[in-house]
Amino acid sequence: MQQKPRQLNIEIGEKESEGIYANLVMIAHSPQEIIIDFARVMPGAPKTKVLSRIIMTPAHAKMLKRALEENLKKYENQYGEIKLPGGADKNIGFQAAK
Repeated sequence: MQQKPRQLNIEIGEKESEGIYANLVMIAHSPQEIIIDFARVMPGAPKTKVLSRIIMTPAHAKMLKRALEENLKKYENQYGEIKLPGGADKNIGFQAAK
């Protein structure tokens, strides 16, 4: 017997609906969770502050990866290929923690 997909009513607060711009992401993990910290780096500034931290299970992180891949594919189909500055092998603000 197949389960029907349940409908989820999602609300967003006024503050959250404004969003936060981030151009730096730091990712760390433990066996039980993936931690994703978002920050904004200003040119010439020697430091930054984490603006938002998302903690999720590895399974949810993998589902997020899949959803991002699907949405980036849809975006590129509609607007064209996203070109990365300096080539795809450069890390510009987004990289995995060591």
